[in-house]
Amino acid sequence: MRISCPLCGERDRREFYYLGSDDYANRPDEGDFDGIHHYLHLRDNPFGEGREMWQHEAGCGAWIVVTRNMTTHEIIACELASGTAPQARGAKA
Repeated sequence: MRISCPLCGERDRREFYYLGSDDYANRPDEGDFDGIHHYLHLRDNPFGEGREMWQHEAGCGAWIVVTRNMTTHEIIACELASGTAPQARGAKA
C-alpha cells in the first residue's frame, strides 16, 4: 500500500506509523496494554470507507488522516491532521 504524504508525496506504507482509527479520542491510555491491544487488533473490521491516523515516521513526521476503502485498501484521500491530539493521548511524537 502506498500513502501520499501531503508534504513529501507518495511513499510506501512502511515509512508510516499506524495509530488507528481517526477516533483517537477513544484510544486507551498508553499504559493500558490490554485496552491498546483490543483497540488495535480486536476491533470491528468495517467494510467501505474509513478514516485512520498515520504518522510519516520515516519522513517529515507529520500526522496524516488517511481515508481509504477498508475492503480494497484503495486510498481515497490523505490530509494533514489538525491539532496535537495524538501527542496529547501519548502517541509517538
